[in-house]
Amino acid sequence: MNQELMRIIDSICRDKNIERDSLIGDIEAAMTGALRKHYETAEQVEVKLDIGSGEIRATVDAQPVDVRVLGRIAAQTAKQMIIQKTRDRERTSIFDDFTARRGTIVTGTVIRAEGGNLLVNVGRTEGFLPRSEQIPGETHASGERLRALVLEVRDQPNQVKVILSRSHPEFIQRLFELEVPEVAEHVIEIKALAREAGYRTKVAVSSIDSKVDAVGACVGVRGSRIKNIVEELGGEKIDIVRWNESSQILIQNALKPAEVQEIALCFELDRATVVVPEDQLSLAIGKRGQNVRLAARLTGWSVDILTPPEYNKHLENLEQTLKSVPGVDDVLVDKLIAFGCVSVADIDEIGAEPLVKELELDAELAARVVEACGEEAIRLEEVREAEAKAKAEQARAAIAAAATGAVGASVSAFVAGTVDPASPVEVEAGTIPVDETLTASTLGTEPDTPPGEAAPPAVSEDATPPDEEPQIV
Repeated sequence: MNQELMRIIDSICRDKNIERDSLIGDIEAAMTGALRKHYETAEQVEVKLDIGSGEIRATVDAQPVDVRVLGRIAAQTAKQMIIQKTRDRERTSIFDDFTARRGTIVTGTVIRAEGGNLLVNVGRTEGFLPRSEQIPGETHASGERLRALVLEVRDQPNQVKVILSRSHPEFIQRLFELEVPEVAEHVIEIKALAREAGYRTKVAVSSIDSKVDAVGACVGVRGSRIKNIVEELGGEKIDIVRWNESSQILIQNALKPAEVQEIALCFELDRATVVVPEDQLSLAIGKRGQNVRLAARLTGWSVDILTPPEYNKHLENLEQTLKSVPGVDDVLVDKLIAFGCVSVADIDEIGAEPLVKELELDAELAARVVEACGEEAIRLEEVREAEAKAKAEQARAAIAAAATGAVGASVSAFVAGTVDPASPVEVEAGTIPVDETLTASTLGTEPDTPPGEAAPPAVSEDATPPDEEPQIV
């Protein structure tokens, strides 16, 4: 029996990852508490568990006692204390274990779904995969195996809550470490990563070994390595970008497959103005701006995409505005353009201080330049607002014209007797019932009844008045 006790203790310690000495100490403390309740007048109670033989020795006031003298209630109390302490130590062990694994990938089995959130069995505990951390559009059935990133570990009173994620950018990096040995061995380094979960990811990689091609190693033979990652992500597209310390080259690589003609960098605003051919504009921007948005997040620059005519128009307007300021010559204009200012709005946003500090301009001249550019920027903004307002007015006028034409056609059809008066007429602006839009001004006649009053019923010439009986001749 005593040896069986030690085997049980060893089994519990192995299954729950608890230290053996800690569990033995908890058993001794629980037995000591039970003896104190049994011997209420005792001053000194001591319990010792012999590890070698598994025998429990207890003394009360230096007198040996048999623990079997404890009643049922005292034994139940000791049992509850051991169970509670064991659970506490198991929870602590689980918390320490998953805290050490934070930021790594775990494999689990889906238990069930609760309101869009998933409970996943990850071994010693259950992981929680919120809807916000799932890849949009993917679904998981009970019993399905999946991989997820350990995002956060929370120590709650009743349990350890492990928060999982499949939409976090770090999940992509850990997948590359699993599929690409060079990344795990740090021969290839992931310099930057930008992700829109479920749609597209851009990864910038570089190699410390000149003999290893970073992009080729990540793609694999016939795309075998990247294909495994894409399948794990449910078809999410991944762009592997070659890293470069030059911001211009990095931005150009990040915008691929679009071709870039010119890039102007403004370090004061952290803004990059990229010029692309008109036939490459939609490719550079991407679907709903996805390509340029991910490129901006990958490079850390605010990226503006312009076509050559737009870029030249900005430069011409900037040159005209600057030359209208006394003391500005062509050399200064070239300096400002080389400084990364390609529009009057850029200079207005930068202010006078960087111009004085970086370009060594006179403070008064810099103030006049910024003032002139600010006024021109306001004027251009007003022009754009006026043009937008005019376009909106034209659109409303076109809708009104279409509605008037449709009503006129319905009136003609009604007069001809081919349309029911209560039938709606389909126009661009919506559905307009004929009886609500058919007014006196539309028919070209004046109303006989004041607004708000019901019109008298129409009486035929041959009709008999309601208060008279028909005469019989």
